[in-house]
Amino acid sequence: MTDPLRPLIGPVATPDLHVMTFNIRRRMPALLTRPADRWARRAPRLRGVLRAERPTVLGVQEALPDQAAAIAAALGPTHRFVGHGRDPRREGEACPLFYDAERLELLDWRQSALSDRPEQPGSTTWGNVIPRILVQADFRDRATSAEFMVVNTHLDVLSSRARLRGAQHIRRLVAGQPRPAVVMGDLNAGPSSPAVGNLLAGDTLVDAWTAAAEHLTPEWGTYGGYRRPRTAGDRIDWIAVSPSAAVVTAAVNADPVDGGWASDHFPVQAVLRMPRSESSP
Repeated sequence: MTDPLRPLIGPVATPDLHVMTFNIRRRMPALLTRPADRWARRAPRLRGVLRAERPTVLGVQEALPDQAAAIAAALGPTHRFVGHGRDPRREGEACPLFYDAERLELLDWRQSALSDRPEQPGSTTWGNVIPRILVQADFRDRATSAEFMVVNTHLDVLSSRARLRGAQHIRRLVAGQPRPAVVMGDLNAGPSSPAVGNLLAGDTLVDAWTAAAEHLTPEWGTYGGYRRPRTAGDRIDWIAVSPSAAVVTAAVNADPVDGGWASDHFPVQAVLRMPRSESSP
């Protein structure tokens, strides 16, 4: 790419926070993929999107170690990330959580398996064949002193039971701690699904798209499959927030880059204003 991309949202000023969830599609052997899916073609497009958008917080799904390194390089030295591979040796595919360390102070973080044995890496007990995880991190905004939690996850693509149990677990996790929260990820579930219904049950979390004061794009289906966006598809990639968070804008970024797309999913983006902590000046 010779010309920088025009951002859909781009860097934001205090007190706004730009959050993005992006299933970047794991790198597959070239012989097993069609040209649009080859990482060598997609990597420059992904770099272009991230350099233009520069989210304050980015939740990524399906990242192999070299892909996570490429994302870190694209975001530059201001950003850090937490999260590791999901297999029993903490290797392989991951859901890293990237953040702007100049803006946000990392207070704590942990990664756990979505299973009845969350502390056991690689454990699977809810009907999913491959391990599923969440990465959670607590932040303090250096500009506003607001404290909040972020959860990044990727629910199972095959087992509806695993998706439901994962969503229930995340909602309880958010409800059981004092900070406002942002939950993001590829839920493999649309708005009318039991998983999303349970995630948004009660008054713990709300859909950022529904809560947004402004939409910058149509409500595209977020699984693009390297095709032009369609409103007929479901939003299966989600940002949910505590009701106390203001959602300024929301978008599904389906713009092509150099004639193609960086992933078979479109990133979902939102601009948030988190409530100040009670102890904040």
